[in-house]
Amino acid sequence: MSTAASIGAPAGEGALAVICGGGSLPFAVAGAAARRGRRVVLFALRGWADPQRVAGYRHHWIRLGQVGRFLRLAREEGCHDVVAIGSVVRPTLWQLRPDLGMIPLLPRVARMFQGGDAHLLAGVAGLLEEQGFRLVAAQELAPDILMPEGTIGMRQPSEAARRDIAHGLALLRATGPFDVGQAVVVAEHNILAVEAAEGTDQMLARVAELRRSGRIGVAGGVLVKAPKPGQDRRIDLPTIGPQTIEGAARAGLDGLALMAGGSFVAEPESIATLADRAKLFVFGVRDEAPGR
Repeated sequence: MSTAASIGAPAGEGALAVICGGGSLPFAVAGAAARRGRRVVLFALRGWADPQRVAGYRHHWIRLGQVGRFLRLAREEGCHDVVAIGSVVRPTLWQLRPDLGMIPLLPRVARMFQGGDAHLLAGVAGLLEEQGFRLVAAQELAPDILMPEGTIGMRQPSEAARRDIAHGLALLRATGPFDVGQAVVVAEHNILAVEAAEGTDQMLARVAELRRSGRIGVAGGVLVKAPKPGQDRRIDLPTIGPQTIEGAARAGLDGLALMAGGSFVAEPESIATLADRAKLFVFGVRDEAPGR
């Protein structure tokens, strides 16, 4: 399919390209789109996407860096809308294995890597749009994956935990412009950890190790996750899954708080079961910051 034809395709029509990373969320989005009558094509990232679940859809396997292959196949499939979702660890520029289609873009891609994740992803979004594709928010296709306001599971946050949640959100709003991370751990108004390049799971493992070594002198705590101020919410919203609950339990936390309507929840039924078993709360908090 030619670029011009792809550009001219009306939004919401034609096949949907799902750039599929790890975890269950890509399949929740693909399934929701298919139930609404969309033809879905997965572009599964090697080393990340689940091969067994990918096999249930029309699909193509791609590597990070195979920009030319993705553009060619997406056009041949008649795709106009693209959604990118699922876990991927950010590679270094030198870890990419560019195909011929990416080589002319390498100077631009190098500039994308000169910043944090939001800077990189904004560059990727711009590149897709310049090639005639419309980047679609996953929550537009599958609103059920968004964190609701209130609790998942049986437990509620205490008043002290709510104060820690507010403290964590204030910190994330302050650090967001520096493109640092989307998560923080707070206990009794103490900042125990701030997410950086390691990701949420490794941050929780760090808190667990600090507790085991006696370096943390306060009990409990809350994992707080929220999108960065001004973030393009079509891509890379904060996410929790069952493994996040397990990590929070090992870290000795009291619960988790996410921005309601601004975070993804993978496998909410499993999360509720695990959280109740671990005596953790999972709480969706409304964004009350001015101007957001």
